[in-house]
Amino acid sequence: MEKVFLKPGRDATVRGGNPWIFSGAIERTEPRAVTPGSPVEVHDASGATIGLGYINPATTIAVRMLAWGGTPSIPEIIDRRLSDALALRTLVVRDDSDCYRLVNGEGDGLSGIVIDRYGEVLVVQLLTAGADRMRDDLALKLTHYLKPRAIIERSSGAVRKNEGLDDREAVLAGEDLTNVEVRENGIRIVVDFQHGQKTGYFLDQRENRAMLATLCRGARVLDAYCYAGGFALAALSGGAARVVAIDTSARAIGWAQRNLELNGHRAGAAELLHADAAEYLRATKERFDVIALDPPPLARSRKDADRAGHLYVELNALAIRALAPGGRLMTFSCSTHFRGEDFVRAVSIAQSKAKRNLRILAHLGPGPDHPVLLGHGEGEYLTGLLLQDLG
Repeated sequence: MEKVFLKPGRDATVRGGNPWIFSGAIERTEPRAVTPGSPVEVHDASGATIGLGYINPATTIAVRMLAWGGTPSIPEIIDRRLSDALALRTLVVRDDSDCYRLVNGEGDGLSGIVIDRYGEVLVVQLLTAGADRMRDDLALKLTHYLKPRAIIERSSGAVRKNEGLDDREAVLAGEDLTNVEVRENGIRIVVDFQHGQKTGYFLDQRENRAMLATLCRGARVLDAYCYAGGFALAALSGGAARVVAIDTSARAIGWAQRNLELNGHRAGAAELLHADAAEYLRATKERFDVIALDPPPLARSRKDADRAGHLYVELNALAIRALAPGGRLMTFSCSTHFRGEDFVRAVSIAQSKAKRNLRILAHLGPGPDHPVLLGHGEGEYLTGLLLQDLG
C-alpha cells in the first residue's frame, strides 16, 4: 500500500480525531507519485502508524482518514461503518419517519460519502476521488444490508470539481426511479430525485420541523424559503390557523402544493407564494406568530463570509420586524463558512436593527442522524436558533 509520512509535529490534529490532513502537513509519500483516490497508510514523522486514509495530492485536503490505529482493507471498513451507521439510526430515528441520513461522511467514518435513505430507495453522493473508488463495494454492501428497491447516485458539486471529477448521476442497483413517497414525522412527502436539490430533500431539518409543529396551534405561520413545504406541512399538522409559504422557485411551489394535497389538506389551507422571501418580508404589513427562516447557503466559500454576514443581518431583521408580539422565530444558516457564534452575532445585530428584544429558547442543528466527529468542527454546517420576542 502507498504510504504518507507527516512532518514533525503535524500529527496532533489527526490523532485528535480530525480526518483531514492538509497538503502542507505531509513530508513525503512512498512512492513519490501516488494515484488520486488510492488508499494510503498514514505515519507520523517517526514512522509510527496513525491509520488508513485515501489520498488526492492535487487537492488542499490531501488525505482523508478512514480508520485510526490500524490499516484494515477498504471493504472491511465499509462493512463495519455501514453496520454501525444502521445501528445508530435504528436508535435515533422516530418510527413515524422512514427517511433519514444513513451515512454522514466523516461523522460516520466514511469521508466523502453521503447516503440518504428514502424508504426503500437509497441516494448516494460520492464527493471525492477516494469515495469514487468505493462505489462498487458500497453498492454491494448496501444491497446486502438493506435490499433496497433502488440505489441512485447523485454526485455533484464544488468538492467533486476540486477533486478533478465530473458530476455523475446513475442507477447503481435496482429500478430507475424519478420520485418516491416517504413519511417524515408522520407527514407524507414526495421526494423528487430528478429535480430535487442535494439527494432530493433536506433531511437535516426533520427534527426542527417536528419542533416547529409543537409551537403552531392556532398560530399565524410563515415558511420563508419553503422548498417542498416541509415547515408549512409541519405547521398545519400542529394546528396552525394560517400558513403562508414562499419560494422563488415555481417548481418548488408546485411540489409544496402536491405535498399539501397528498396529506389531505383542503384547497387554500396554506397560501403558497412564488416570490422572494426578503422582498415579501420588506413589504408585508402582516404579523406572524411563528416564522421559519431557512435560506439557501449565503456563504459558499470563505471569501463570501463578510458579505453573508450582512445578508443574514438584513434578512433576520426583516423577519424579526414581521413577528407579532411574543412571536417565535426559527432561523438558520446552512453555510459551512458562516456558522456558530458568527451566526448568533449576526442575529443579535439584526435584533438591534429591528428594535426588538428576543430571548433564545434553543440552539438548533441537524438531528443525530447527522453526526459530526468531536475533533472535526469543519463537519458542522447547520446552525439554528429558536427565538421568542419578549413582547
